[in-house]
Amino acid sequence: MKALTSKFISACLLWPVLAVLPAQAGPGAHGPNGEHLDAPTVAAADGLARLADGSVNMPKLAQRRLGIRTVLAPESEAAATLLLPGRVVADPNASGRVQATHGGRIEAGPKGLPVPGQAVRQGEVLAWVRHHADPFAVASQQAQRAELRAGRELAEQRVKRLEALEGTVPAKDIAAARVEAQSLAAREQSFAASLDARAPLRAPVSGVIARSELQVGRVVEPSEVLVEVVDPARLMVEASTPDATLAAHIAGAELAGLPGVKLHFLGGALALRDGLLPLSFKAQLSGGSLALGQPVELVVALKERRKGIVLPAEAVVRNPANERVVWIKLSAERYLSMPVQVQPLDASRVLVTSGLSPDNRVVVQGAALIAQIR
Repeated sequence: MKALTSKFISACLLWPVLAVLPAQAGPGAHGPNGEHLDAPTVAAADGLARLADGSVNMPKLAQRRLGIRTVLAPESEAAATLLLPGRVVADPNASGRVQATHGGRIEAGPKGLPVPGQAVRQGEVLAWVRHHADPFAVASQQAQRAELRAGRELAEQRVKRLEALEGTVPAKDIAAARVEAQSLAAREQSFAASLDARAPLRAPVSGVIARSELQVGRVVEPSEVLVEVVDPARLMVEASTPDATLAAHIAGAELAGLPGVKLHFLGGALALRDGLLPLSFKAQLSGGSLALGQPVELVVALKERRKGIVLPAEAVVRNPANERVVWIKLSAERYLSMPVQVQPLDASRVLVTSGLSPDNRVVVQGAALIAQIR
């Protein structure tokens, strides 16, 4: 009897503990709607969730924390645009190349050899090229120099003899002897200078060294490009297009991804190059920077107009299917993605041409963060 009483008391003490424990479903158990009851249930602590229809639920607190901003998107008109490949080139009026007119060996200039990025002034000596000749030519020049030296010495001695006989020798003979001696001396000096001559390599314009192939002791050939000098504030962008009539329809252009660079259209060439028509643009830098040969993408605005919805470029993101989408606000805490077709307007704006109705409230800041919610 005492043993039964003890078991009853133990069962009474254990029952409250079992009552507070959560019920555990057996493996493979299903609920009334077919959900797996044995799977762990994880609830989002902040209320962020991707719903079954693809929309996203986002509480107000999360919207403020992520910096979500929306605007009403009315339909408007904007210039039609297209994208063209291009590259940065030097302005021929503000750039130049340094070439060797004769072959020779490189020697350092007064300030040493220039390096890329160094600022130089027009006319500044960058380096020297000391001319060289083959041994047979050098021997021939030295022989001619020796002949000139001997002729000069004989002419000077003749002048001295004639000056000693001044009064008995006509003055015109003495003057002729002096002129001949001076002529031979000048020829000898010029010939001696040519044997050990060196030519200066001068900066053609004021600017910055863009490229340098100078090395002390390097032997260069005639017409070899050794240094390229450009003015970084005066650069150009050259685009290309197969459409020969495009130049007449261009209203302006900008560089994609480089808002600090403005382009001014100069004109299109009248001759095709490699099957394409070159288009020239003058670059005006206002905070950006460009480099020679840099590949760029131009957003060219045409004179014709198109209807659509103008949005910031960051409002358009990619969905898991790699489609361009924008997020619109359906309610206070619900957002839905809409596939759209867009074309760039400039470096920071796009024109939505289809897929989006006017007067929708579109997410213009934080769209990429919403797209990451799963």
